Amino acid sequence: MEKEKIDPRAMEKMTSDLTRLLQNKTFDSENEMKVYLNGLIGKELPDVPPKDALSYAQDIIYDAWETESRKERIKMAREALSVSPDCADAYNLLAEEEAGTFEEAKKLYEKAVEAGERALGKKTFKESKGYFWGVLKTRPYMRARAGLAQSLWKSGDHEKAIAHYRDMLRLNPNDNQGIRYILSGCLARLKKYEELDKLLNKREYKNDCGIEWLYAQALLSFVKEGDSQNSRQYLNAAIKSNSYAVDYLVGRRRMPTVVSDTIAMHSEEEGAYYAVNFYEAWVEVSGVIKWLKKRVGIKAFVKVGRNELCPCGSGKKYKKCCGQ
Repeated sequence: MEKEKIDPRAMEKMTSDLTRLLQNKTFDSENEMKVYLNGLIGKELPDVPPKDALSYAQDIIYDAWETESRKERIKMAREALSVSPDCADAYNLLAEEEAGTFEEAKKLYEKAVEAGERALGKKTFKESKGYFWGVLKTRPYMRARAGLAQSLWKSGDHEKAIAHYRDMLRLNPNDNQGIRYILSGCLARLKKYEELDKLLNKREYKNDCGIEWLYAQALLSFVKEGDSQNSRQYLNAAIKSNSYAVDYLVGRRRMPTVVSDTIAMHSEEEGAYYAVNFYEAWVEVSGVIKWLKKRVGIKAFVKVGRNELCPCGSGKKYKKCCGQ
């Protein structure tokens, strides 16, 4: 399959090129540097060759992410590894593009993590903890950790996956990758509600208004209190942010088989994305779907033929919707 659009990770190359360019410059003042940077706006950056093998290999990966051919991308990833075996993003690309099973992907992500650790060294982990993603060279490693955690989760090794997600938040509590949202779903899916409660109330994320956060608060409140004033308030806030999500959860909208990778806040795509990825966490809680239906005004009908249309309004037969 060919790429339809450029991988957004390729945009990091501009930051990399600019960093490399500035490293070769000396400025007498901050103002002088600002004048220089303003002079670069709208212009192509001067070409500054990489200083080491790893930088050269990373440049190959940046180019690969801009390449349309999957076969060529894989070839370029292998070329990058021949230049530097410490190029974590080369392993990441192979895990995404070439691996045929979760186990194969996991092994490649493990190699990526090891490569990232070698490339960064212990000093970087110590000095950059707390704002890890803000250091450009850490990003291939953080992508590898995310990929490995996802592979572990899908292969059933849930505790190891959660451990990776927790450690990523320790390194980078600003969480540019949205790891906290994935972790919240994992904790809810495993019914680790006390841990979920602590995560939702962490100082860094307490005022988060992401759809995953708002619906997680509603679910957790129902688990703790049932149909209470608090749980209703949390649910109302979640629905206000995105009403499509609850429509999918209760079956008023047909669950999509494919979710768009271009998602705008408060959109139907965002609601579908949430429902597809977090539905299992909700259905594990006894009575919560019935509660959702009640809160959104879906009446329960006792006598409905299994081949009749479901009264929830989904358009599906009862036996394939609420009658499952």
